[in-house]
Formats: sequence, structure tokens, C-alpha cells
Amino acid sequence: MSSQVIPGIKIIEEADSKLESLYRVIIHNDDVTPMDFVVNVLTSIFVLSPPNAMEVMLIAHYKGMAYVQTLPKTEAQTRINKAHFAAGMDGYPLHFSMETE
Repeated sequence: MSSQVIPGIKIIEEADSKLESLYRVIIHNDDVTPMDFVVNVLTSIFVLSPPNAMEVMLIAHYKGMAYVQTLPKTEAQTRINKAHFAAGMDGYPLHFSMETE
């Protein structure tokens, strides 16, 4: 059997070491940030549906923290930074953290 090389097609192999680790994003409750602001951040920055954002917000409100979503490390950091910036612009102490999956 002969092997043929097809012109214009390049096979790219990714090493496992280049894949980013996944991180869980966690939202923390505070007694200052309005619930509607939290839902807006979850829908606009973390792209949750309004019902899911409301559920996450309520879990954090009653339990102190809640899981938001799992993302690659750089994406999790970017979205958390955007959320912290948005909260800071409005003077709210809304806080997110991340932990390894």
C-alpha cells in the first residue's frame, strides 16, 4: 500500500501540555450588591440565561457562594476581571474567585 500526501492539507498535532486547565468560577455573596446587578453581570459577562443567572444569584445569596461555570484558565480570569471592573465602576464589592476543576 502506498501513502499519498494531499497538497494543501497540513496535519497539526497538539501536545497535551498546551491545553489549558479548566477552572470553576465561583461567585461570593455580599450584603451590598443589588440582586439585579448580579443577574446582569451573570448574563452579560458569563453569558448565562436569565433563569440560570437568577438561580446562581439566589444560591449565592442563601448559601454564601455558588458555582457559575467552568472555563479555561485565561477565559475565567478575563471574565472575572470584567465582572470585578463592572462592579467597581458602580461601587459594588461583588466578588468572584476560581478554583481548579
